Amino acid sequence: MQHDTVHHPATGAYADLSALIALRFSAGQLQLWRRKRALSTLAGPNKTNFRGRGIDFEEVRAYQPGDDIRTIDWRVTARTGSAHTKLFREERERPVLIAIDQRNSLFFGSRHCFKSVLAAHLASLIAWSALDNGDRVGALVFNDRGHREIRPRRSRKTVLAILSEIVAYGQQLPLQESATGESFTDMLSQLRRVARPGSSIYLISDFHGAGETRAREHLYQLAKHAEITALACRDPLEQQLPRAGTYAVTDGEQRTQLNTAEHSLRTAYQQQAMAHSEQLAADLQRLGIPLLELSTADAPFTVLQRYYGAVAR
Repeated sequence: MQHDTVHHPATGAYADLSALIALRFSAGQLQLWRRKRALSTLAGPNKTNFRGRGIDFEEVRAYQPGDDIRTIDWRVTARTGSAHTKLFREERERPVLIAIDQRNSLFFGSRHCFKSVLAAHLASLIAWSALDNGDRVGALVFNDRGHREIRPRRSRKTVLAILSEIVAYGQQLPLQESATGESFTDMLSQLRRVARPGSSIYLISDFHGAGETRAREHLYQLAKHAEITALACRDPLEQQLPRAGTYAVTDGEQRTQLNTAEHSLRTAYQQQAMAHSEQLAADLQRLGIPLLELSTADAPFTVLQRYYGAVAR
């Protein structure tokens, strides 16, 4: 992968293992432990307590509205005459757990790539960045039929195993629907089982099924003992119907015609998509979980760099 292509969207219906491995070099420019203020604000004012193994002092900077007054450095404030606050970062020795969704609902895309491929690229960048930071990296890869757990370890071999599983699960799509298939709620139940207190969890999904009562309860319990970042994979066609016309559409089993010329249909479709996104954001904000929404039209690295990019000296 050429250096400049990392700023382009992912491509294709299926993730390519060599492309995921090549992201290792670009991931070195990300610092997951250095959350920028833009990401912190996405969690809302009532951030949940992160019970990790400890935090290290990093630096002092000018106080900004919204900063915790308990972290004000009064000595520097008195010396400079303006309010300053201390910045901390979580201890680097911590498990990073990537939960990545490869269900049928992600086997869809109208721009550049399918959502399942976008999810794979995000997981790869996060895994390589965590390893580069000295963290132990593990994963929970799941689809409609089951899941695969990879325990956190600090090794390149583990990251390669994670990427191989993601590609393997993606290659199985689309799966035949099954009444006994695993749901988003089932995935969260498994995540609660494997996630240790203090883990840093990156939940990569389209969050189909996240509104179920049991799913919300699992997220609540997870957020009490771990730091969670939600990355929602979207596609522009899910937010707004294409321009007026008649289109052939299929769910992989049946085929029909869709007429998008009717204004009421277009409006209802857009409103329903907006309501779903707003509800998810509100649910996560109540739990202090920041939500990053990415589109198949976005370059995964560029979006992550906005929040986790290294600070220029």
